[in-house]
Amino acid sequence: MAFATFTSTHLCILTPHQHGRQLFSQRTSSKVSASLNPTKPSTSNQTVVRRSGNYKPSIWEHHYLQSISSVFTGEEYTRRADELKGRVKMMLEQVMDPLDQLELIDVLQRLGLSYHFMDEISKTLEIINSSSTSWDNWKDNLYATSLQFRILRQHGFHVPQDVFSSFLDDMGKFEGGLCGDTNGMLCLYEASYFSIEGERILEEAKDFTTRHLKENLEQNMYMDQNLAMQVGHSLELPLHWRTQRLETRWFIDIYEQRHDMNLLLLELAKLDFNMVQATHLEEMQHMTRFFCRWWKDRGLTEKLGFARDRLMESYFWTIGVFSEPRSGYARRMTTKLISLISAVDDIYDVYGTIDELELFTDAIERWDINALEQLPYYMKICFIALYNSINEMAYDVLKENGSYIISYMKKMCAELCNAYLIEAKWYHSGYTPTLSEYLGNAWMSISGPLILIYAYFFITKLVTKEALEYLEKYPSILRHTSIAFRLADDLGTSSDELKRGDVPKSIQCYMHETGASEEEARDYIKCLIGEHWKKMNEDLFYVSPVSKSFVTVAMNLARTAQYNYQYGDGFGVGDRETKDRVLSILIEPIKD
Repeated sequence: MAFATFTSTHLCILTPHQHGRQLFSQRTSSKVSASLNPTKPSTSNQTVVRRSGNYKPSIWEHHYLQSISSVFTGEEYTRRADELKGRVKMMLEQVMDPLDQLELIDVLQRLGLSYHFMDEISKTLEIINSSSTSWDNWKDNLYATSLQFRILRQHGFHVPQDVFSSFLDDMGKFEGGLCGDTNGMLCLYEASYFSIEGERILEEAKDFTTRHLKENLEQNMYMDQNLAMQVGHSLELPLHWRTQRLETRWFIDIYEQRHDMNLLLLELAKLDFNMVQATHLEEMQHMTRFFCRWWKDRGLTEKLGFARDRLMESYFWTIGVFSEPRSGYARRMTTKLISLISAVDDIYDVYGTIDELELFTDAIERWDINALEQLPYYMKICFIALYNSINEMAYDVLKENGSYIISYMKKMCAELCNAYLIEAKWYHSGYTPTLSEYLGNAWMSISGPLILIYAYFFITKLVTKEALEYLEKYPSILRHTSIAFRLADDLGTSSDELKRGDVPKSIQCYMHETGASEEEARDYIKCLIGEHWKKMNEDLFYVSPVSKSFVTVAMNLARTAQYNYQYGDGFGVGDRETKDRVLSILIEPIKD
């Protein structure tokens, strides 16, 4: 592993072999100092016309972010939270009825509290799954059957779809009389999103419940105001596709208005949310200081002025991907990674010429500082920022668990840049690929595989050879998560990106290939997202060399994309809804 640094006269490579352990004990001195004014490439008589993304500056002023503080870091809050958690554990032990147990688990999950009680929840679900009594008792109870099905599948139990057979008529359709049970219908609707390929009953359940819930909502039938809000929320985006922290923030307000609300759970939910928010705020401020040190103080903001400044948005995404408070290291490293990827993406999408992009891709593939000689100055800066950061991440993994993974990290960077290059060539040649051809490259160019494989290194204490070989083959969970990510991005951003000047996205490829209207193409892409979610759902039951927590992280990436691109560019600025989300999750605590 090598780190590079510019000097005033030459480029010097530092290696562990040459400098031993001192290299990593003094890592900051062995990195690039972009402010040391290295010699810039000579100017040519030929003027290069550069495109501009016309990106708006960040609305999140760094001094403002540093000035925010939270009171929820004191010992008195920790003591109170521990006391409340102890009482909830007793509650979990005392609740004996299976339906009451499932309802309590569901509420804990939606309030964002379940991570405190995973052992108790797992034991309870093991017992429920091993007993057939509840299915027999609830064969006429749509709500109870659907709730049990959804929670068991969510936790990796492969419950058959046939548990809903008792609710079907002779034609294999759901009985019309179920329409009046809005709560049961809502629960069945949410359960249907845990389907896998070929499950006809669950497909019928999704169509049936979607149609009738919309009718009930429009006619204000069979529901009170609180239930109506939940129905509207779910029809907008199902629970299975939502991110934990944003869903928790929304559900706490809903739960507080419920007639069966438990004051103990509500108090713990509010306190836990505010304490976790304080943790996130500290991490955000750490990343802001890093950004000022690495990007602004070293002049990268000016030297890479065409690239987006999206530090806050990058960090906000990581909260969706790594929802548990203990994953702070993964959030910090992934924030840095997304910021770097964003700059590289803008080089390929907007700023670089084809000749320059081919040279840059070659340099990334070789992972060789000597390849910088041929690059323009702005690419040198970007390459070394990426080079040093990736090497540092690899060193952290080596130090923590003894795994030397730089070859995997380099490979991912190279494959991402090759995918970017293909899209750049499509754009510059005016080529419109087929949808299949587009997706064959776009699942890589969206950066999902790179983010997820790096995430595996960030969250795993013991990196195994079997897991590395498994990930290197790009298993199902990586591919389908990345395609769902790509398609969600396209739905939210393709119109703006085409105006700026970019390769046709999935919507345009489908329109060009089939002659469909934009509305028809969008509907098709939405259906395609659902099909890839079915593939992801299979990984809930599949035993692989990677942990279930990694599968959750992968799904969280798709969830974060779908939620953030739901109404536009979730990685942009100025959108009021995006700003409100950031404020509610990162800055504004829940008041009593």
